[in-house]
Amino acid sequence: MMNSGVTTLIRRSVRNGSNTMNLTKRTLAAGASSDEPLAKTALNELHKELNGDMVPFAGYELPVLYKGEKGGVMKEHLHCRGNGNASLFDVSHMGQIRWHGADRVAFLEKVVVGDIGSLSPGSGCLSLITNENGGIIDDTVITNAGDHIYMVVNGACKYGDMDHFKEQIDLFDGEVSMEYLGDEMQLLAIQGPGAAEAVKKILPNGFDLTKMAFMTGTDTAIDGIEGCRITRCGYTGEDGFEIAMPSANAVSIASKLLEDPSVLPTGLGARDSLRLEAGLCLYGSDLDETTTPTMGTLGWTLGPPKSRRRMEGGFLGAEHILTPEGKFKKVPKKTCWHQRHESTRKRTY
Repeated sequence: MMNSGVTTLIRRSVRNGSNTMNLTKRTLAAGASSDEPLAKTALNELHKELNGDMVPFAGYELPVLYKGEKGGVMKEHLHCRGNGNASLFDVSHMGQIRWHGADRVAFLEKVVVGDIGSLSPGSGCLSLITNENGGIIDDTVITNAGDHIYMVVNGACKYGDMDHFKEQIDLFDGEVSMEYLGDEMQLLAIQGPGAAEAVKKILPNGFDLTKMAFMTGTDTAIDGIEGCRITRCGYTGEDGFEIAMPSANAVSIASKLLEDPSVLPTGLGARDSLRLEAGLCLYGSDLDETTTPTMGTLGWTLGPPKSRRRMEGGFLGAEHILTPEGKFKKVPKKTCWHQRHESTRKRTY
């Protein structure tokens, strides 16, 4: 069900055409360096062929919306909510990292708040990277990929995150290494009630999506292309998937998905309005390094009362968040209206 307040907000935001579009561009471009050339994802030319309105975002050139009869923030937003529909987002600006080494779990539990040790192979969780004061450096999805840990971080934060990780590795007495996948691996998100039906058309025969739970992932061939990975997650409040693939195959996989008439290319504008309507936090807007997990109403990422991470702590800044009994310390404010229902615990972009 659409939230009427947000529907009104979206209508107001698109009503005046180019004036609002320019304002949206200025907002999305905030913080982008004019001295450095923008990076381009492997889908850059495809976006332009599809009439994507390109803007600077997180150091990349990405579409804020698509022009045309079915395009625009309002139509793209509503399409994603429609029965049987799916929306395709290019999120290749995000940082994909693999963690290796015998002590990779122990290291990650020093830098994030979640219970990484309890993740069974293929399962994942949303977690938070914290600093010495308990402030949130970034949010991340972490998956136990068997012989390594797979992590996805926000595009605007990824280089700062990795600098932080390198500093902590130097202080860590154990075997761990970080492999940044860079732009050699691209990332697509497909979201909406029809996402599963669209995705299963490009999966190998016998791949049963009905057995793939939320926040689980696996390596698999996609449209016959090896070296890909699919995770059931997203950040719209809808069912959906993130699909990682080699850069050389990103256009062919995206094009194959877009052959399905239920799938619509969707830009940054609708991605933000969808997460806003779902009541999901956005790093840099609702969260920053001065916000602790409890200030951001994200204490649940540490686990329930008396859970291991609540009782042991052990992550950076834990003493600012937890009492010795594993209870949350009182905080002066709450900055995020994140919904705690399991179906909305989705990924930040």
